[in-house]
Amino acid sequence: MRYDVRAFFFFCLFVLMQIHRIFTIDMINTVSIHEPKVQRAAKIARALAHPARISILRILAGRSTCFCGDLTDLLPLAQSTISQHLKVLSTAGLISATAEGVRNCYCLRPEGVRELKGILNELTDELVATC
Repeated sequence: MRYDVRAFFFFCLFVLMQIHRIFTIDMINTVSIHEPKVQRAAKIARALAHPARISILRILAGRSTCFCGDLTDLLPLAQSTISQHLKVLSTAGLISATAEGVRNCYCLRPEGVRELKGILNELTDELVATC
């Protein structure tokens, strides 16, 4: 078989350009999962990833403060389970605890809620822009 050298050259050039384009697009769209902003968003998302935690946040939003015992009256969960959920929410910075005697009083952290809102707004804006 006879090959046209010029056609083969242009075919190879075309293939290389496509490969370069794909890798360039991937490099532009790549986001590091180790970026602090991405890690923080993931930590907050994990804290919201359980229905009980969403319920706890909603209960705290309707009250100025709340004790763990109050939550056990409102949610069909054991006190130890609620305590674990409170710890996750507190670690994520969405709620704060203040010791009052032997009990902890929980409330929403305004800074954490504002941060949550900002993260969700930024993410949804990015997603909507691509739809």
